[in-house]
Amino acid sequence: MAVNAAVILARPLLIKGEPGTGKTQLALQVAQALNRPLFEWHVKSTSKAQQGLYEYDAVSRLRDSQLGDTRVAHIRNYIVRGKLWEAFESEVQPVLLIDKIDKADIEFPNDLLRELDRMEFYVYETRELVRARHRPIIIITSNNEKELPDAFLRRCFFHYIRFPDEKTMTRIVGVHYPRLKRELLAEALGAFYRVRDMPGLKKNLRLRSCSTGSSCC
Repeated sequence: MAVNAAVILARPLLIKGEPGTGKTQLALQVAQALNRPLFEWHVKSTSKAQQGLYEYDAVSRLRDSQLGDTRVAHIRNYIVRGKLWEAFESEVQPVLLIDKIDKADIEFPNDLLRELDRMEFYVYETRELVRARHRPIIIITSNNEKELPDAFLRRCFFHYIRFPDEKTMTRIVGVHYPRLKRELLAEALGAFYRVRDMPGLKKNLRLRSCSTGSSCC
């Protein structure tokens, strides 16, 4: 329902949940189900909002000028397009994944507000306005490592993916390992959830999941 609402009303969908619950996979599945191109922007702690739009590679231009390269005459040769720019130029409506937005600086989401609202941005070096051909289906994920600004949250639909219960996890493991003995699986998952529910250990399990990039099981 959250995905359908975000698509119909053309608003970003913010997905939260523990690491390994399938937040990133949701964007891939939406793109596959709708047969749309997928553009993935994986945010890091050093990421800046400007990188999603474009970057001007002044260092390469300086090096080329020292070597006498004729490319330096056109500054457009040194404009590196970001994922938002690529999504804006898609021939059909794309799916844009902004993954782990909470890893970046607290101002990162606010710096994207205007571009996500107006679906356009200005390239000062070439004096051109880039407008989206089609408004992308935007899916934003967060591991809830830090709070996001209120102004940003008000512009998004929100959905929380709960960590799978034991019954659901049994089905998930069965899909990936269909030959696994049921008795072994039941014993392993039983032990896993007993440890997970122990006071003080759940947070440590989440940290290990985050560092390995997969679910704890």
